[in-house]
Amino acid sequence: MLLFKMRIVTLLLFASVGGAFLGAKGRPGWVPYVASAMILGPSLLALPFNPWLTFFLLLGAFVYVFLYTLYFKPRTLLNIVIGGAAGSAAVLSGSAAVGAWNDPGAVGPALLLFLWTPIHFWSLAIVYRDDYARSNTPMLPVHTSPRVAALWVLLHTAPTALAAMMLAAHDALGWLYFAPVLLATVDLLIRNIRLVKTPDAKLAFSLFKVSNSYLALIMVMIVVDALI
Repeated sequence: MLLFKMRIVTLLLFASVGGAFLGAKGRPGWVPYVASAMILGPSLLALPFNPWLTFFLLLGAFVYVFLYTLYFKPRTLLNIVIGGAAGSAAVLSGSAAVGAWNDPGAVGPALLLFLWTPIHFWSLAIVYRDDYARSNTPMLPVHTSPRVAALWVLLHTAPTALAAMMLAAHDALGWLYFAPVLLATVDLLIRNIRLVKTPDAKLAFSLFKVSNSYLALIMVMIVVDALI
């Protein structure tokens, strides 16, 4: 479970379904569920079915394995920012499954996930700062103070919040999406500001856990609101 990062993979699969619903501007039918199966299986199986789906599946794998894991992760403090692009490719694979990967509304969740990724990983890295230091991994919170790291997190939380709110303007969404996401966004910002004021491991871990719930809530409300 831990080796394969099933929790984050599940979130990404769910995000791809959210991208499909926005791309289709409503119920996309059975196509995105086949796409989720393609993500779990060999990507090339999707080639005759949907070349753009194949492209984004392979792009996500390339960015994660070669650019992020093998090259940037051991070399730069901003490694996880690059890793966020792999998550964006997963979202775009969902919208590609319904033939709408370049729809502005479908691109929105991909941008949101790209911005969200450092919130998730850097808040956890604040908690395990000493472990990252011992492994000689150049994670940003290891090479800055916890307060500066929390400020870097806030620099991503703010645009993530903006992206989440701007999604409410999509044709398939409305107040049913906007209201709960607004409350969750305010909560996320407050938690991050508290972490800046008191940069300890307990608050950082709380932000990490809430960041998971935040992304999941956004995707749930996208699906629910698009269906209704």
